[in-house]
Amino acid sequence: MASREIEITVPPGKVRERLDVFLTHHIENVTRSKVQAAIGAGLVLVDGKPARASYKISPGEVIHITIPKPPPPDVLPENIHLDIVYEDDYLLIVDKPAGMVTHPAFGNYTGTLVNALLYHCNNRLSTLNDNTRPGIVHRLDKDTSGLMVVAKDDVSHAKLAQQFSRRIIDREYWSLVWGRFEGKEKKSGVIEASLGRSKSDRKKITVSESGKTAATEYTVLEEFEYLSLLKLKLRTGRTHQIRVHLHHVGHPVFGDPTYGGRRIAWGGTDKKKKEEVHRFLNMIGRQALHAKTIGFVHPATHEKMKFDSELPEDMREVLRFLRDE
Repeated sequence: MASREIEITVPPGKVRERLDVFLTHHIENVTRSKVQAAIGAGLVLVDGKPARASYKISPGEVIHITIPKPPPPDVLPENIHLDIVYEDDYLLIVDKPAGMVTHPAFGNYTGTLVNALLYHCNNRLSTLNDNTRPGIVHRLDKDTSGLMVVAKDDVSHAKLAQQFSRRIIDREYWSLVWGRFEGKEKKSGVIEASLGRSKSDRKKITVSESGKTAATEYTVLEEFEYLSLLKLKLRTGRTHQIRVHLHHVGHPVFGDPTYGGRRIAWGGTDKKKKEEVHRFLNMIGRQALHAKTIGFVHPATHEKMKFDSELPEDMREVLRFLRDE
């Protein structure tokens, strides 16, 4: 049975709380019962020593936890609608809706893009990944919408993955973000900041000097009173990269619940405007981020291919109101 090895340093200023509660809140995809089982089995060490579930953690302590991972269940085909932009014998391009998880994982073993793909392709997908991710060459966050390329065979998968690795895949995202970019020199640029898993909250990514190098290009397409529409390109492909980078420079993705996008960052005090912002946040219900364009060299025909998708309705609706004003 495989296992996960995790090390967490209790951050400065952290209020003392039970060890099992702290770990449940700071480890992705884990339940309190699973944490307690690991503690009971002696798989959790605090500063190198076993501790009880009720032990009160303190700032600066280093917690090491080993979590056994049970084998994933069989992933079954499901008749779920897919918006297929292109398909041939080697691959397909899917326009993934916001709210759909890319592949099965803890807590999401049904209703995913993979379940839908298995049904649509009659189980004919590449097998280079484990059995929970057949055909998946790259992924989008659950609440990020947009274009994904899926491989039907192992050779196509390997060739597409190589293009991602060499960073020659053409990917363009559009996003609504908080604030205006003042001054001509800021209408386009590159955000460069290394990214790593947060030590205080394992479910988040943070800017970290010890993290992996990451760079995001941005161009301002339109500006409104307190929001901007950006075009973004990835020079690297780190988890949550665009969302964390934009939060880092003070322009969180509008509606992003994890990285500051649902707090009203507009500095005005006008009651009518604040009500308008709340209305927009209710319209969007997620991070306003869409993978709009993808381009690559076809793994079999070697033809250069490029696909573009419309912004989803929730982003278009907010833009209509902003442009009308």
